[in-house]
Amino acid sequence: MFAKAFRVKSNTAIKGSDRRKLRADVAAAFPTLGTDGVSELVPGKEELNVVKLYAHRGDAVTVYVSGGNPILFELEKNLYPTVYALWSYPDLLPTFTTWPLVLEKLVGGADLMLPGLVVPPAGLPQVQKGDLCAVALVGNRAPVAIGVAAMSTSEMLASGLKGRGFSVLHTYQDHLWRSGDKSSPPFIAPLALDHPDVSEEKGSVQEDPTLQEDLRHLTLEGEEEENNGENQQACGKKTLPGASEDLSVGGLNPDPTDSKILQEQMDELLQQCFLHALKCRVKKADLPLLTSTFLGSHVFSCCPEGRQLDIKKSSYRKLSKFLQQMQQEQIIQVKELSKGVESIVAVDWKHPRITSFVIPEPSPTSQTVPEGSREQPYHPPDIKPLYCVPASMTLLFQESGHKKGSVLEGSEVRMIIINYAKKNDLVDEDNKNLVKLDPILSDCILEKSEQYTVMKLPWDSLLTRCLEKLQPAYQVTFPGQEPIVKKGKICPIDITLAQRASNKKVTMVRNLEAYGLDPCTVAAILQQRCQASTTVSPAPGAKDSLQVQVQGNQVHHIGRLLLEEYQLPRKHIQGLEKAPKPAKKK
Repeated sequence: MFAKAFRVKSNTAIKGSDRRKLRADVAAAFPTLGTDGVSELVPGKEELNVVKLYAHRGDAVTVYVSGGNPILFELEKNLYPTVYALWSYPDLLPTFTTWPLVLEKLVGGADLMLPGLVVPPAGLPQVQKGDLCAVALVGNRAPVAIGVAAMSTSEMLASGLKGRGFSVLHTYQDHLWRSGDKSSPPFIAPLALDHPDVSEEKGSVQEDPTLQEDLRHLTLEGEEEENNGENQQACGKKTLPGASEDLSVGGLNPDPTDSKILQEQMDELLQQCFLHALKCRVKKADLPLLTSTFLGSHVFSCCPEGRQLDIKKSSYRKLSKFLQQMQQEQIIQVKELSKGVESIVAVDWKHPRITSFVIPEPSPTSQTVPEGSREQPYHPPDIKPLYCVPASMTLLFQESGHKKGSVLEGSEVRMIIINYAKKNDLVDEDNKNLVKLDPILSDCILEKSEQYTVMKLPWDSLLTRCLEKLQPAYQVTFPGQEPIVKKGKICPIDITLAQRASNKKVTMVRNLEAYGLDPCTVAAILQQRCQASTTVSPAPGAKDSLQVQVQGNQVHHIGRLLLEEYQLPRKHIQGLEKAPKPAKKK
């Protein structure tokens, strides 16, 4: 379902009533979780977002995102856990085991065929047709896919493990997984009864020619490929590992000690970003500062290029616990100024940990990020104003080889006018700063009322009038791409405020696409920075254009993102003056 990119319709923070309903739905769909498990999976107070999207085949899907990772998705009123959720609750679903080489076919959109199953000593899990199941790889119980059983266990065994076993809905490495932090599956040791003896299994493959032949000709049927709009059936054959091959896949079976090392690294990164933010970004005038704003607007932006800060992967797990520790070290003081909302009210900027902190220099290799691990950094386009020759001015430009519709730069227009005046002896002999107007110049640049009264014009006035009479155009050049020339003026990024029926303000941003910005990406960043819900919807009156809506007056955050981080020129942004004025100090 998520083998190809999907289109996001909206991304909003969940309402309290919807959160309660979701918890009830999760409890009903997965009774083995228990009350504590449901509370952990769907936290009561932590940020939880609802993302509505369309899969590449048009299916409407609702995804629930917690801590930046999709944890559940809903399709046709049925709830499904993602691999991120299953890594925390590996026993939530009955789990079947397959070979590592099969995974790449599942990621590509194939269903899991029964010849690809590995039967453990304890036998296959007991399921009925239509049951939701997880799929793991040999040697690691961490699920890498979820799917619906196409037949019951008894039917699978009766078929001799032939035919389609599971309709796969979601896998590790698909586009839904990519929308999260893109972490690899943790190592979860197989249960003693389920763990096959690898040496014996390898031996059985070698000694039994029939089994060896079956494994070598394992076929994953039903892999759907789209070619010129038509769905075609494709079969992929894979030779499974023989006696001399390792059954593990790099990155899927990490050493258990790796998790502790990763946790320590995340602790170190969190403290680095925290100290960096206090030393360089937070000022005394900013206090008191909401802890959520501190995290979204200051701490995350101090994360080095090529790395990703995830508090849930640190030993603290929650921002509040980390800030408590920093308060115990007397670096900051945190208070609950309103019920359930904490703020940083004081910072000791003379604390040794802040004064001794050295701001890390950007790594020369920080821009070299492994493909697929992170979005490429945004670089603003080069925008150059151009001029288009209209029919009314063709006589003036035809001598220089240009015709109606020719596109010119401002410097080219000036040179053409200067050469025309000199070639036709129009420069005033008594005053070189004046140009005599011949019939062609008069028709091109003078108003009707001036035809018989204006006989000469200064150079600057002549050139200005000429540019004004030409039709506007512009050239946009994105890094590494060919220039794009368009007629008219480029529309600025438009920031507006609106009042909703509930008397709440919302901020809307339009025309991001003209500058190479993805509205969905901008919405996701603003949601984190502003700690407010965002929605992406079609822009009214604009074809194939989207607008981003953010709850509250967020002009300041939007302006900072566009001007400071994206480095867009201020002249291409309108509405920055609508930012809330800072409160006057008493």
